[in-house]
Amino acid sequence: MRLHRLHITAFGPFGGAQTVDFDELSAAGIFLLHGPTGAGKTSVLDAVCYALYGSVPGARQSGQGLTLRSDHAAPGTRTEVRLELTVAGRRLELTRQPPWERAKKRGSGTTTDKAQSWLREYDPVAGSWKDLSRSHQEIGEEITQLLGMSREQFCQVVLLPQGDFARFLRADAEARGKLLGRLFDTHRFAAVEQRLAELRRAAEAQVREGDATLLADAHRMQQAAGDIVELPLPDVAPGDPGLAESVLSWAAIARSTARERFTVAHCAQKAAESAQSQADRVLGDVREVARLQRRFAEARERAERLEEHSGAHREARERMERARKAEAVAPALSLRDAAEAEHRRAAADEARARALLPGTFADAGASGLAAAARKAAEELGGLESARRAEHRLAELTTERDALDRQERADEDVLQDEESWLASWETTRAGLQTRIDSAQEAATRAEQFAVQREPAQARLAAARLRDQLARDTDDAHARVLAAREHATDARAHWLDLKEQRLKGIAAELAAALVDGEPCAVCGSAEHPAPARKIAGHIDQQAEEAALVAHQEADEQRAEAERRLGVVREALAAATAEAGDAPTAQLAEQAEELARQHAEARGAASGLHPASEALRQAEHEHERRLAAHQEAALRAASRAARRETLDREGAALETELAQARGAAGSVSVRAAQLERQTAQLTEAADAARIAADTAQRLKDADARLADAAFRAGFDTPQAAAAALLEDAAHRDLQQRLDTWQQEEATVRAVLAEADTAQAAQQPPADLAAAEQAAADAARRVRESASARDAAARRCTELDQLTRQATASVRRLGPLREEYDRVARLATLAAGTSADNERKMRLESYVLAARLEQVAAAATARLQRMSSGRYTLVHSDDRAGRGRSGLGLHVVDAWTGRERDTATLSGGETFFASLALALGLADVVTDEAGGVRLDTLFIDEGFGSLDEQTLDEVLDVLDSLRERDRSVGIVSHVPDLRRRIHAQLEVVKGRSGSVVRQRGQ
Repeated sequence: MRLHRLHITAFGPFGGAQTVDFDELSAAGIFLLHGPTGAGKTSVLDAVCYALYGSVPGARQSGQGLTLRSDHAAPGTRTEVRLELTVAGRRLELTRQPPWERAKKRGSGTTTDKAQSWLREYDPVAGSWKDLSRSHQEIGEEITQLLGMSREQFCQVVLLPQGDFARFLRADAEARGKLLGRLFDTHRFAAVEQRLAELRRAAEAQVREGDATLLADAHRMQQAAGDIVELPLPDVAPGDPGLAESVLSWAAIARSTARERFTVAHCAQKAAESAQSQADRVLGDVREVARLQRRFAEARERAERLEEHSGAHREARERMERARKAEAVAPALSLRDAAEAEHRRAAADEARARALLPGTFADAGASGLAAAARKAAEELGGLESARRAEHRLAELTTERDALDRQERADEDVLQDEESWLASWETTRAGLQTRIDSAQEAATRAEQFAVQREPAQARLAAARLRDQLARDTDDAHARVLAAREHATDARAHWLDLKEQRLKGIAAELAAALVDGEPCAVCGSAEHPAPARKIAGHIDQQAEEAALVAHQEADEQRAEAERRLGVVREALAAATAEAGDAPTAQLAEQAEELARQHAEARGAASGLHPASEALRQAEHEHERRLAAHQEAALRAASRAARRETLDREGAALETELAQARGAAGSVSVRAAQLERQTAQLTEAADAARIAADTAQRLKDADARLADAAFRAGFDTPQAAAAALLEDAAHRDLQQRLDTWQQEEATVRAVLAEADTAQAAQQPPADLAAAEQAAADAARRVRESASARDAAARRCTELDQLTRQATASVRRLGPLREEYDRVARLATLAAGTSADNERKMRLESYVLAARLEQVAAAATARLQRMSSGRYTLVHSDDRAGRGRSGLGLHVVDAWTGRERDTATLSGGETFFASLALALGLADVVTDEAGGVRLDTLFIDEGFGSLDEQTLDEVLDVLDSLRERDRSVGIVSHVPDLRRRIHAQLEVVKGRSGSVVRQRGQ
């Protein structure tokens, strides 16, 4: 991989567009990247990494996106990084644009554009670039496949961070394992270890679950057997050897004992059932004798009661005979009562009708009353013509009164209309004046509205400007407070972390269990585990402090973002409001609002005035028409009044003759109608009364004859002998009941079995029932004992079959568990067969570390003039595991020592050699991708002049493979030694780059 050209726009400290020509810098083989602290040297390397992978290295990954944008960039300039490089023989161009918050094109506020990516390839045949992809995912997969390295590997191999390798030299085996695991991607071996451990736990869980199931079946067998087995259940636990054999042996003994108990219970049940049958037969015989004796005694008692009530029975029978005779007289009695009631009603109606007639008709018969009614009806018919004339006269009077009322109403209308029409011109002129004034006010209101809106907008912007100014101060204060809080939280977290690391041994010791291997050293013995001291910091406290630090950092970032938003809003509000004071703008806006309100108030009367004029014109037309109509009605009323007067005079003459002494014809007709109705009603009532009297006389004669034939002396005696329906039914029921009871008692006393049982001694039913109950109880007890024994045998057989099946299933599971456990402990380094206690991943990493040490030694010997050699060590460190040790061999002393004992300068060139060796190994691991451009960040200040020459000679030797090396350093001596330089200069408007070739 060779870098050609890098274009940076509004990225990090670079406010404008900057270009780095790596082809010119690489011509010398070694070039220097220098500049003051904070100028942006590392940002150049960040831009290279961002162009390739879409993210920046290391801790700078957090907070990407909008924070990558330069604070010095112009508002309309978008952040962009474009990189040209050659990899695998292909010349590519990568362009990255992070998310960008810009001002909206319409309206106020901001909007965020999404991140953009482009990948192009140069076609040498066509001499132009062709687009390959604009997908973030596709571009990332393509670059990772071409380079053969992830972003973490690229940052370690191409952007050599010397501080990381210095820590690598001093780190323990666990820390080295983490770094090498990221670079060489050995997580698959760790996954194998984890998978084997999971399989071991799963197999162990299955075996324990099977043992627990088998032991549970054994306890259920013990519960089912109860106390029949004297031998106790073996005291075993899941996982104990011989568990299956012990359980099956005890189950065989329990089944044999249960079958013996079942045979005994079956024989006892048969004997009890035979005794119960005999007792039931005896009880049946005793119950039958007792029943017959009770039946005979009850019949004798019923016969005695019948004898005591025989007299009352005879009287009831005689009463029934008399009632049957009286039933022949009942129809005549009913007819006589009906005739008497009808005659009483007719006589009362006749008396009531005669009371309404004059005294002259008191002695008149029915025929006389009928003749008087016919005479009155004839006189009433002669008044019909006079009644019509009287009705017509009333109509004429009503019509004349209506004409008078209409005349008075028309006079009021004429007077009102004439008065209103006289003032019409004055009213119309006043309404027109109101309309003209309202139209002028509406015109003024429109003019004030046009002036009012800009004034209110400026006033709102001024108020917002004042508020935002205060908000800016508050936001700035919150930013300062948030920064201080974030710094304190980070310091607190680091303090707790350091305290926890000091007491980590106590945490590890708390998890130790006697007999189980230690997670750190693998030993099963723990002679002196560490103890927690007062104030010990545990993992929960450290994690809580870390969460508090992260939350405080997020609050700081949010406060800074809000400060930027408030400042942008303040600038926009100031641009809109200008420099005028808010109070002055408020006075101008209030004055325009007052004038506008006054004009609108005056203009609001336009519609009411127009509507009032329209209604007044409509009212004028209506009143004029009403005046004309009233005049026409007055002329027609005079002619109609004369016609009505002539017709009324003729009718008055006719009515005077017809009504006679009465007040009116209607009164006379009502008198005649009432008299005719009264006479007719009285004549009818007299005829009906005479008819009912004759029918009553005939009914008396028929009743006397019927009573005599039935054998009664008088009709009253026959009536007294009659019974009502309810009494008759009750008496008949008593007679029938007596007859049935007498027949039943006679039949029972005549039974031979009953009479014979009565001659025997009284039956002892209680003793027989007690004997039968005792026999039934013994049968139930024996049946329960037999059923319990049968259930016990069934349960024990079933549980034994389950236990046998469980034992057969457990055999393969135990074999699988033993095989997986051996593999898991071997891969985890805890097996006795693993002499060096080396994990599988550590074993693979140890091989990689051995390759890295060999590659690094070739350059380290040259840098140290042949003094130092890096070697890999697989010795165990104390009681821990082995495999990732790294030692340095000092040729001057001939001794091998740990790399942590190197001095500062020695550590630098040792770490540099290690980094270069690691780059070679990782490159080969990634498929042999050629890395033509490398960067080395800092560390040269710790070297003396001779060592610096040797280091530069080693770096210069990289040119043999056509590589170029970029050195990031502040060392002034390097500026004299290295002619190709890329200088980063910072300023108030942002940083810029200056390039100088060989």
